[in-house]
Amino acid sequence: QVQLVESGGGLVQAGGSLRLACVASRSMFRFAAMAWYRQAPGKQRELAARITSGGTTNYIDSVKGRFTISIDNAKNTVYLQMNSLKPEDTAVYYCNADGFGVSHWGQGTQVTVSS
Repeated sequence: QVQLVESGGGLVQAGGSLRLACVASRSMFRFAAMAWYRQAPGKQRELAARITSGGTTNYIDSVKGRFTISIDNAKNTVYLQMNSLKPEDTAVYYCNADGFGVSHWGQGTQVTVSS
């Protein structure tokens, strides 16, 4: 069983920055990709950013140019650097690991952006 533990969420004013971290209980090399999803109140969970084992990244349009996903394999950690935050970024952010067909989830971390 893979465990993913997120941290770094909190309350920030619009225009501010946060960095989320997700530590995996196994080496990142075991996963095809790592991703950050988010779910705002009353909305479906959506993919915010994803990085493959080969380093290819993709982002939803609303965060392009503001968010950056990265991996530190030595620390088994995936990060999400979030800059120029907007109130519409408010959501619970979930770490996801794609274990070649088996999906693993963290417990989520709340990000709240005040206007």
